[in-house]
Amino acid sequence: MADTGWGDEVKKHVPGADDKAIAGIVRHCGIALQSRDALLVSFTRNPELERVREKFLKKKLGVSMSDDELDGAIATIGEKLKGVRNKTRLTIYYMPANHFGKLSDFA
Repeated sequence: MADTGWGDEVKKHVPGADDKAIAGIVRHCGIALQSRDALLVSFTRNPELERVREKFLKKKLGVSMSDDELDGAIATIGEKLKGVRNKTRLTIYYMPANHFGKLSDFA
């Protein structure tokens, strides 16, 4: 998959982000990064945030916290990106992977 600046997008919000981990998350997202609708995460759509919690935080990262705690972590990311109109799935996945010490799962 060709690099289309996704690493730069993550590094805007996480200075010094790990390039290997970014590449791993790009591989994980795969074809979703080719569709604008799938590429972006809406913090106003609850089913989408549930998908981040269930499919990424719990299933992929194996984080075993309560739904309320995970929702709080997602909300914190939303606050950090509050002024960002287009929140990319790659950035939304990188930030909690970094927070929970799971970047090595992708490197």
